[in-house]
Amino acid sequence: MKKVTTIGIDLAKSVFQIHGADAKGRPVFSRRLRRAQVLSFFANRQPCIVGMEACSGAHYWARELLALGHDVRLMPPHYVKPYVKRNKTDAADAEAIAEAVMRPTMRFVPVKSPDQQAVLILHRTRDLLVRQRTQLVNALRAHLAEFGHVIPQGIQNARKLMTLVAEAGGDALPGVAKDVLAALVEQLRETMARIEALEKRLGLWHRSNEVSKRLATIPGIGPITATALIATVGDPAHFKSGRQFAAWIGLTPRERSSGGKQNLGRITRRGDAYLRRLLVHGSRAVVRWRRRKPHDSDPWLGKLMERRHPNVATVAQANKTARIAWAVMIREDVYRPRRAA
Repeated sequence: MKKVTTIGIDLAKSVFQIHGADAKGRPVFSRRLRRAQVLSFFANRQPCIVGMEACSGAHYWARELLALGHDVRLMPPHYVKPYVKRNKTDAADAEAIAEAVMRPTMRFVPVKSPDQQAVLILHRTRDLLVRQRTQLVNALRAHLAEFGHVIPQGIQNARKLMTLVAEAGGDALPGVAKDVLAALVEQLRETMARIEALEKRLGLWHRSNEVSKRLATIPGIGPITATALIATVGDPAHFKSGRQFAAWIGLTPRERSSGGKQNLGRITRRGDAYLRRLLVHGSRAVVRWRRRKPHDSDPWLGKLMERRHPNVATVAQANKTARIAWAVMIREDVYRPRRAA
């Protein structure tokens, strides 16, 4: 019987499809497993290379199979898709995963630890609540505008909206409208309190992590971005350079070159959109500071702003911030402005 050296798993909620191949890539078996059968199946097999797509639940299964002695490798799903032959089925996906994991040029995703995923849950929950807060504020502004009460935009004016609803009399708001808006105000107050509690927990985790405190020394990176970088990246040595790290986040130009002629376009916007958004927002603050105090900031940014649109300069600064963040993590040192200049 052929020896199985590679197994591809198509993950699912209940039914998993697996595909085994030998050292030359020839199929050995293809079968389906229920969720409760997965660990027992791999516990009774010799250690081998196990390939999976980096999707929901992949990091949990990777940790479980690593504990059983297997060599688990996670791959981005869009890198596996070209290996799917003809129609898409669970068996075809498992076969494509088993074939893709054996490619010598394949790029893999590091397996996240439970602590990393816990911090990411804090970030994802906070991001969800922030979006809900924005929806509630916009709803209050729109409803109050129907009665002639116009409040300026911005989350800093949320307290004015809440005060206006609470103090409005019968002439300003009908009774039915005031009761409904009071319910929105109460939900907004609870949402803001939950956001504040999550940010406090992120702040405590930030102060207890040395790498996060070193990242916070970089202009444009605060506790939120620093903790998100650590939880998402894990091991910075997985990237060969700062440019590769920035490309992984999606902050490098999209290239369409041919015939020796280089053609660079907009940024690729690949990778983690949440992390990219945090870096861009932080860089926007750096650009605003450059306008207020041009002599206290990086001269490189000032020269760039003289010849490019502010939005272009903001994204370029985000690219540079990502590279500096990788250098700070890999060298285990704080950011030094003079050395960077």
